[in-house]
Amino acid sequence: MKEFLILIRGGQEKYQNSALKEMQKHMEDWQQWMGTLAKEETLVGGQPLMNEGATLTEGGKKITDRPFAEGKEIVGGYLLIKADSMDLATKIAKECPSFEFDCSLEIREISPLV
Repeated sequence: MKEFLILIRGGQEKYQNSALKEMQKHMEDWQQWMGTLAKEETLVGGQPLMNEGATLTEGGKKITDRPFAEGKEIVGGYLLIKADSMDLATKIAKECPSFEFDCSLEIREISPLV
């Protein structure tokens, strides 16, 4: 079994501009999806990410604290899942509730350490 990282990009603006009822339904959809993944022992972990962060450059000598800009490229969260193949990981990711808010997902296989 391989591990895959799913990065969830964008969708925050549309979500934040939604009615409270839509937000609540979206959170229920997420809870149901994550619960299903956990029950199937597919879910390893995952969390939303804060907008604030730091960027290290110049070999770690320069640290820039900043909020990350809103937009389609902002990473709003991640999931770590187990799957037998990229095809299966992609199939799992297609069920992500955040597509309702125009997010995009990046799926990357975790490379084993040798």
